[in-house]
Amino acid sequence: MGRLRDRAPKQSQMLKERTEQVDNPDLKPPIFSFEYLQQGYCVSDCSAEERGGVLGKLRSLSQLTWQQLRQAPRHGLGYEIIARTSLKAPVPAVVTEDVHLIAFRAIGKAPMVGFRFGRIFHVLWVDRAYTLYDHG
Repeated sequence: MGRLRDRAPKQSQMLKERTEQVDNPDLKPPIFSFEYLQQGYCVSDCSAEERGGVLGKLRSLSQLTWQQLRQAPRHGLGYEIIARTSLKAPVPAVVTEDVHLIAFRAIGKAPMVGFRFGRIFHVLWVDRAYTLYDHG
């Protein structure tokens, strides 16, 4: 009867530890986090069609680098900075005063607003009803 040899299990390509050097995050696509998503502006408040729109937009945005997104039109795949003073909802304590809030269009022209930290875009609000700030 054969015996199993002591071998380290193979890891899939996706799970291997990254050995690349830390690169400029502007040259990489965004990673999206919903860790700080605020109540009342959550994807769970969206219809199935709206959730599909958000997911499709995240997929499109993840195909571009932060540098490309910065140069894209704000009502397309680009983004715009939103002034804190224009918000009608409180900013979570995790967001310090020096952090810029930015908005991507997520469902048609309805924005998702959050902040960037390195490559990560932390979504705070999905403003499907246009109530977070005056969209003028």
